[in-house]
Amino acid sequence: MTDLKTIVELSHEFGTTDYVKGGGGNTSVKNGTTLWVKPSGTTLAGMEEKTFVQMDRAKINELYAVETPSEPAAREELVKNLMAGAVENEAGRPSVEAPLHNVFDARFVVHTHPALVNGLTCATGGEAACKRLWPDALWVEYIDPGYTLCMEVRKRIEAYKAAIGNQPALLVLQNHGIFVSADTPEEIRALYVRVMDALKAEYFAAGIVQTLEVPEGEKSPETEAKIQTLFGDDAAFVASSEMFAYAPGPITPDHLVYSKAFPFTAELTEEAVAQYKAERGYAPKVVVAANRVHGIGTSRKNADLALEFAQDGALVMQLSGAFGGINYMDDAAREFIENWEVESYRQKQM
Repeated sequence: MTDLKTIVELSHEFGTTDYVKGGGGNTSVKNGTTLWVKPSGTTLAGMEEKTFVQMDRAKINELYAVETPSEPAAREELVKNLMAGAVENEAGRPSVEAPLHNVFDARFVVHTHPALVNGLTCATGGEAACKRLWPDALWVEYIDPGYTLCMEVRKRIEAYKAAIGNQPALLVLQNHGIFVSADTPEEIRALYVRVMDALKAEYFAAGIVQTLEVPEGEKSPETEAKIQTLFGDDAAFVASSEMFAYAPGPITPDHLVYSKAFPFTAELTEEAVAQYKAERGYAPKVVVAANRVHGIGTSRKNADLALEFAQDGALVMQLSGAFGGINYMDDAAREFIENWEVESYRQKQM
């Protein structure tokens, strides 16, 4: 089996909702000269050999020595253009994580955002728990995704290798997810089993249910109609479920992209809607009303994803109880994602 066939299999295997939602996560395979990486705005479950972006590793390596502007938007625009120059096929725009995938010596890299993992990465005691459960893992505090994260992680990996003699197979990112790297698919699978089994044992010991229980209930056509009237085109489509303990703040970049940082929880009035938009600068993706949680969007897919991520965020918050409770992203981290062109592009692709 070729390496491209293998990474397609791994993408499908770890592209289930147990590991990622929406367009989250990315995978790659490499040799000495070429990196094949998932395109931005695609799903792991939908990957094929021809859909991987083929990149020149020598050109990616040039990025690490480039002096970049300090202003975030200008810096990310420069990096985006440099990455475009490394692309060797017509498969699309490479994942923003491509330069980080290139840092790993290992042939295969699988990056996911499982709720079970983010129950730890998004917890106040996440770092201590990570070091206890996987002493050989590299934990990195929250850093803005993209170039900034890549360059800092590259330094940490070099320091780890200098101290230990090899790169870490597990990279655990606060309020983000996990990178697993290895030279064979069997090792990738074994590492994920190790991670997930340890977490399941922790949640079981803490008496925390590992799924989100959402009771059955009837929709409220009147409420949905009111939401559509008040939010207009932003609520052209509505998905809803019975009430659950939704997260009131930002948890991970993916949750920010698909369900926004803050749900709308006020009374359904024109004044309240106007106030939310004035304070946040955008319409919500999640509306809590009539004892139900609603995902809204300009398409059916957007609305469904908003609700799905709201539920995933609730599960992450629930699981974080095993490690001291939820640790929200701060305002600076939230604002970077909200204003980041890369995430806007990814959402449009989805």
